[in-house]
Amino acid sequence: MKDSHQALWDNCLKLIQANVTEQQFKTWFAPLTLESYSEDEHKLLVQVPSPYVYEYLEQYYAGLLSKVLARVFGSGVTLTYRLMTVQSAAPGVVDVESDGPGLDIAQPAPMGNKAPHTLDSVTPALNPQLDSKKTFQNFIEGDSNKLSRTVGLSIAEHPGKTTFNPFFIYGPSGCGKTHLINAIGVRCKETYPQKRVLYVSARLFQVQFTDSVRQNTTNDFINFYQSIDVLIVDDIQEWMNSPKTLDTFFHIFDHLFRLGKQIVLASDRPPVDLQGVKDRLLTRFACGLIAELEKPNTQLCIDILNAKCRRDGLKIPADVIDFIAQTANGSVRDLEGVVNSLMAYSIVYNSNIDMHLAERVIMRSVKIDDRPLTIDDILEKVCHHYGVSQQSAFSKSRKRNYVQVRQVSMYLAQKHTKLSAARIGLLIGNRDHSTVIHSCNTIEKRMKVDKSFLDEINSIENSFKLKK
Repeated sequence: MKDSHQALWDNCLKLIQANVTEQQFKTWFAPLTLESYSEDEHKLLVQVPSPYVYEYLEQYYAGLLSKVLARVFGSGVTLTYRLMTVQSAAPGVVDVESDGPGLDIAQPAPMGNKAPHTLDSVTPALNPQLDSKKTFQNFIEGDSNKLSRTVGLSIAEHPGKTTFNPFFIYGPSGCGKTHLINAIGVRCKETYPQKRVLYVSARLFQVQFTDSVRQNTTNDFINFYQSIDVLIVDDIQEWMNSPKTLDTFFHIFDHLFRLGKQIVLASDRPPVDLQGVKDRLLTRFACGLIAELEKPNTQLCIDILNAKCRRDGLKIPADVIDFIAQTANGSVRDLEGVVNSLMAYSIVYNSNIDMHLAERVIMRSVKIDDRPLTIDDILEKVCHHYGVSQQSAFSKSRKRNYVQVRQVSMYLAQKHTKLSAARIGLLIGNRDHSTVIHSCNTIEKRMKVDKSFLDEINSIENSFKLKK
């Protein structure tokens, strides 16, 4: 009986050969091998040499195969595929166990009524490498990210079906790029569990590619990535000086794009600034949508912090929230780091979270070149300049040098921090806001008439390395 099935399959190949060019037949159909045919189920199982061959057949020859099979085997036949050999997965991404030949391949989006093709069994397991905590639910919307978030949500709900393919996101570190592209992957996987969704950093992709070259498995590496339905790559600027990696990604990109698979890319700069990337790839990056993510403004930082407090059950005073939002450099990572540090200090030292603690944490958590001045910074420099201890400056003494230290510190705090006069007075000797206002006016008037005093103030400010 099997011989008769083989004869029928041979007839199918003859009909196909009569309807395609010789080169097309040799490339796509000659490698196909009949494995079995079930007359009861009307199911034809054919072996293919690679996932790429299968996808190409489904994309371009589904109609031809359907007509030929109906004529030779009868109407209602179902065509299934199986790989001839086990394909090696990209290292660190897929975990597949098999005893030998016969691993079923992954199927892309169904072809509708185009052809009665199905798979023989379930798709091999794929770890999408997504962070389940980075979702749209906790990606707070603001003016700086509204467009990107809206487009990302649309892509996640209709991957490969929108005009936003590829979706290229760029912006400075800490603006939320990784969170957003993870959220796209998480929502897509929730909505379409059967889709092969994969998040990978550019560095991991490059390591995998290098390993595949060393192990002579580059074809398997490419075949694996060409089987992905939604490919998300982070920090692609790291490929700028890696021409071989870029060339390989070009072929993967071109294949996925041609099949209508969704591609999401993130970078710290726009495509035009990706030096070393060839024009053929840059034009493909630009054919979808390029969206910039800006650093969150103060209000968005406040919203992010309040959302984190609600989510984690934290209680942080409003003035501390405002202070952190204004001083964390517009970086979401810095915001979260400061809050985590505040909680740790509060627990370890059994102290309340207040402005004084927030200032100390900011001083240790935010990069020294970027972080704003704190009251502690100002007091330290002013006291050092005048040779006075902070304890003396905070005392009730009316000695001229102590008063001058307090007044200069208040003036500089008013000029270089965003704290209120009442807050400055409280932190510098527990004075009231009227004292701060008087001190600032006194210092400003003296600077206008006393050049040597003006030079003193400039010298202290220079020690802060502040920009005028």
